[in-house]
Amino acid sequence: MSHVPIRVSTLRGDQPIEFDAYVKINDKHILFLRRGDSFEGARLSRLKEKKLKKMFILQDDEHNYRKYLERNIENAFDPKSGKPIETRTEIVQGATQARAEDVLENADNVDVYNDAKAGASKFVEFLNRENQALHQILTMENLDQNIAQHGVTVSSLAITLASRLGLKDSKQNQLLSLGALLHDYEHFHQPLNIARPLDQFTPEELELYKQHPINGSRRLQDKKHFDQSVLKIIAQHEEFIDGKGFPQGLPENKLDILSIIVASANKLDRLLSFEKVPRSEIPKQLMMRYTGCHPLEHLQILSEIIKG
Repeated sequence: MSHVPIRVSTLRGDQPIEFDAYVKINDKHILFLRRGDSFEGARLSRLKEKKLKKMFILQDDEHNYRKYLERNIENAFDPKSGKPIETRTEIVQGATQARAEDVLENADNVDVYNDAKAGASKFVEFLNRENQALHQILTMENLDQNIAQHGVTVSSLAITLASRLGLKDSKQNQLLSLGALLHDYEHFHQPLNIARPLDQFTPEELELYKQHPINGSRRLQDKKHFDQSVLKIIAQHEEFIDGKGFPQGLPENKLDILSIIVASANKLDRLLSFEKVPRSEIPKQLMMRYTGCHPLEHLQILSEIIKG
């Protein structure tokens, strides 16, 4: 029997699956979940803890898998579907993460990029329409320090921050969302353990870390289908408005406005997902460590957001 891979991040919600799902151990495909069960709760947590990014289905079940995805997404974006916001948000988060993973793995593919770009617009609409969605995303612990999940969280924070700052332009919001999803592109290709405070890095590790924004941007320079705003976000998301960020030390008047928003959102999720700072401590840490580095209004809004 022939098996084909599927992304774990697409398996969300309480909808029963119409296919058997397998994990691959050595050269064998082991049944993990039977037709008729669903991916939710403890099952999903177990997959995340194992750091599995892909599972497998029988090739004959590809059509059933596609139908499952279509129904899941349709229900998730429909406020009248009857599904609780927790389930709907979980599905949207997973679909958005899957698109980010596709681009991280296949940056050369124009169709993959354009699909993620279209999905970014729908993600913006969902977050701006559903008031509880951001809260749900922030409760989804990044158990395996997944770069794509980090991107979704930063994108969620950036979209909400932009909305509260009065950024209404739909094109800008689309590129803001997409740039935030992909901002850590270099980390996907770099074997550095980033899930710890920066003061725990060796000098060599810290130097490599400080180059990741510009290195990621350079990797993508020949991809003509990438929007320049997205490349700027990737290159500038660690810069500070006082000119003391990295890798180029650009002052505020040399930074793209979307990059400034993503940089602020990124700092919050670095504290939450990678440094494991308790949520109750994050507002204090944002103000103590980053006043002057990011616009004060950004820090104040992000502090309000994390307080819930």
